[in-house]
Amino acid sequence: MDKKFPPEKLARLNDPKRLAYLPPDLIWQTLSPGAEGIRTAIEIGAGTGFFASRFARKLAGGKVYACDILDVMVEWMRENLPADLSDAVIPLRMEESSVPLPDGMADLVYMIELHHELEEPEKVIGEARRLLRAGGRLLIIDWKKEETPAGPPLPIRVDAAQIVSQVKKGGFSGVRNLKVLQYHNFILGEK
Repeated sequence: MDKKFPPEKLARLNDPKRLAYLPPDLIWQTLSPGAEGIRTAIEIGAGTGFFASRFARKLAGGKVYACDILDVMVEWMRENLPADLSDAVIPLRMEESSVPLPDGMADLVYMIELHHELEEPEKVIGEARRLLRAGGRLLIIDWKKEETPAGPPLPIRVDAAQIVSQVKKGGFSGVRNLKVLQYHNFILGEK
């Protein structure tokens, strides 16, 4: 079974209905305390920049590097992101477990609805750790391994305990799954 999101369904990534079960304000509030100190964020698996653009508006003068493995997604972002975010959201092509950015540059690395697609999640978690400054945080939001009204097939979803274990093995501390979203795990760890 192919776990990757089909690029021909790109429009689904921009569906405003996603905001009902993944509200950016709630996600940002859950990152507090500390969200106000985020100046540089990296989204791995940004797709169309649906969340990158919303989070960029919360960073006072900061930047979100919106990274994706598909050229079609990176090009879509370059062509469609709002003009007022041209300096705040930087679309960037990446490889599955390699982001072409320097070590220790980010305050936050996050992935939303991506973890279940990863072939080698440990490598991606290691790459996130490399990109984070000391004290920076990793956030993984992914579908719970239970029936939900939307989302990928149950067999490819990853249990929260397994994600927490992977993040801990990746060298993160204070790893926890916060129960703030109805259909998603909200896993946070600190470098």
